[in-house]
Amino acid sequence: MRTHRPGETALILVDLQPDFLPGGALAVANGDAVLAPALTLIDRFSWVVATQDWHPPGHGSFASSHPGRRPGEQIELAGLPQVLWPDHCVQGSPGAELAPALAARRSELSAVFRKGTDANIDSYSGFFDNGRRRATGLDSWLAERGIRAVVIVGLALDYCVKFTALDALSLGLDTYLVRDATRAVELAPGDGERALAEIEAAGGRLCTSQALLAELAAPQVQVQAREVGS
Repeated sequence: MRTHRPGETALILVDLQPDFLPGGALAVANGDAVLAPALTLIDRFSWVVATQDWHPPGHGSFASSHPGRRPGEQIELAGLPQVLWPDHCVQGSPGAELAPALAARRSELSAVFRKGTDANIDSYSGFFDNGRRRATGLDSWLAERGIRAVVIVGLALDYCVKFTALDALSLGLDTYLVRDATRAVELAPGDGERALAEIEAAGGRLCTSQALLAELAAPQVQVQAREVGS
């Protein structure tokens, strides 16, 4: 287990946007439950970044862009499997903005990285598009600051959170997922648990916000792995 100084660890807030919260265009069930633990963590990190889905109108991942198709169906887009979604997080729309509770703390964010801006390919991960053809800049931003570990929270667990975590691991970053600060879409029952298992199998560490806060309060900062459900 590595020990990291505060400046070497960043908190990543994934897609905390109105369209993913109750009442939004692509609402995640109980998605608003992630806000309290996620926002509590902001004060404890020197580096805090947010990702923001930011789709142009008519994005290729929208079911409305494919006549006769419905949300939840799968097609091929840019040579890749693509789940079709309701129109969501359209650039400049209220649903694409940061969630109000996070927007109120915008001055505490070190940076915001927008993704999904290319109409021809989706971008679940906060690091790359789904084909890894274009980077958002988050990887280089972390590297320039000597950040070697990330703590990930946000929406949705089985898509954008999962792929952000897997990309972080592939880049050699120690990666921690705060289980009580994420929720899943679950197009298929069990997708959330499968996402957790996939992250853990790739080397990610699962923790709770309570356990993480206890570690951050210790004299020497050490983010320790926790068993699922601890």
